[in-house]
Order: sequence, then C-alpha cells, then structure tokens
Amino acid sequence: MRRTVDIAPGVRLWSEARGPADAPPLLLIMGATVSALGWPEEFVDALAARHRVIRYDHRDTGRSTRAYELRPYRVADLAEDALAVLDAHGAGRAHVVGLSLGGLLAQLLLADHPERLLSATLIGTCALSERPLTAPDGTETAVADLPGVDPRVLEMWARPAPDHGPEAELDRRVAHWRLLSGDELPFHAEELRERERRDIEHAGRHDVTTAHRRADASGLLRTAELARNTVPTLVVEATAEPVFPPPHARHLAQAVAGARLVVMPGIGHALPRECLRPLADAILEHAGRAALPHPAPSRTGAPPRTPVLKRRTG
Repeated sequence: MRRTVDIAPGVRLWSEARGPADAPPLLLIMGATVSALGWPEEFVDALAARHRVIRYDHRDTGRSTRAYELRPYRVADLAEDALAVLDAHGAGRAHVVGLSLGGLLAQLLLADHPERLLSATLIGTCALSERPLTAPDGTETAVADLPGVDPRVLEMWARPAPDHGPEAELDRRVAHWRLLSGDELPFHAEELRERERRDIEHAGRHDVTTAHRRADASGLLRTAELARNTVPTLVVEATAEPVFPPPHARHLAQAVAGARLVVMPGIGHALPRECLRPLADAILEHAGRAALPHPAPSRTGAPPRTPVLKRRTG
C-alpha cells in the first residue's frame, strides 16, 4: 500500500507499507540522499514476513518533494518526518531500523520520542553522544579521536557531480557504492547498477541532490538522553565500514543504555546480497525479544555479550 504524507505546506513524502496489516509495524529509515528503494526488495520482503514494513522517501529523494531550496530544513526535522509517516500509516508505536543518516534520526527518536518506539536497530552510524569510548581495560578514547571517514570516500564526496546524463550518473553511483561497500566482500556492480536504475525511474529524475548535506545539523547531541534509554536497541557493527569504521559501533552501543551489539563480518556502508538474510534475521530476532525484560547496562559501560553473524555467500 502506497501513501503520500503531507508534512508541511507544499511538502509531501512518498511512502509504502508491505506485509500483514495487523502485524507489528516496522519503519525503515534510509541514509542521506537515498530513496526508500535503497532498501533491497529481498530485505524488505524478509522483514514483511512478520511485520508491516513501512519505508519512505526522505524530503529531496525519490518521489518526495524537492523541498530544500524553497523551505530549508534541519536534520532534526527529518526525524519528525519519520513520526509523520508513522502517523499516516496509523502506527502509534513501531520497530525502527535506521541506516547511516537514518541511524542518526533513529537516535533522535530514541531520545525525544521513546514512547513511539517498540525497538530500534542502528546500522552504519555514529553516536549522538559526547561520552568517550571505554576499552575493556578502562582506557577512554574521546569521540574526536575515533577514526574518521576513509580518505577515498572523502575525496569522492569532495568532487562535483556534473550532469552528463543518466548513464554517466549510474556510473558515478556505482563507483560511489563500490567505495562504500568496503574491501572485504565481492562487489556486485551490475546489481547495484540495476538498483540505481530503478531508483532513477522511481524518482523520474537522475540529478544529484546535496540538500541533506546542507541541512542544519546543529543541536543533535543527545548524550544524557541516550544514557537513559529504555528502548530495546540493537547496534550493528560492520567490520569493513569506511564511513564510521570500528570502533564507532561499539562506542554507539556504549552510549545507548542497554544496547546490544551484533558483528557482521565483511560488511561496509552498504547492503550487499551477502548481508540481507543475516541482517533481516538479526532484526527479526531483536524485534521478537523487544517485549522481554530489558537488561541493565553493565557497570563498565560495555555492551552486553556480542553475538557474531557468520558471513553468508551466494
């Protein structure tokens, strides 16, 4: 079921719900500049076997309004958009899965609207917290000293993206995903090209937006609120992550009270075919445990025992 969501005068979001209407809602929040179609169909279908899965196009992506030039917005406003999408689909509370920027928005929901969340899963993101990372021996690392973005990714982000037509844009997107995917798993260029081709057809345009990069990112820290979190939270650590490399995920799992950490070997800042089933299984298992008593964080601040998802191929 597809539905448009009016969030402000002249600003409309495209959304879709899949799965049984009476199943627990699960909201997918994608990363910056990527539409809802960034969630692979196989992954959405796996989650929809047990949930009513809702995904949507952020402002300035996909079929949603290209809004920034006329109505500049804050990153925090995008978190409120997620609530508007839930409201439009009649979901008072939902499991939320956020990737990259979506993981930041999910943290804002954890901090500011915990009553709307049944659980949260955070993937490929960093903590909205100033709390230092604490190693097993008690050594602390300040947030500013955690590793930064892979220089190859930064170099590509710094380059302008001139419009040389749809095929050239597809080339650029595939090259971008190749860098984001890391160096440990095979890169399936043709699959990514077809996914991006469908995204261009979905949007009806191929030009690049920089709106999310320009949105006001001030006022996002939620150190104290995340330290008081009571929503069951799962943090996914991707070992080949080039944007928020390890130990960012471990830091995030410490910053969000009670969070569990799951390690996915070989995965980068993308959703390759190798990770889709294990990631869906981890989310389904996490959502299924959400009604159980939430374990208290350890006195050392370390996340609970970390399961490891074995790499799948094929």
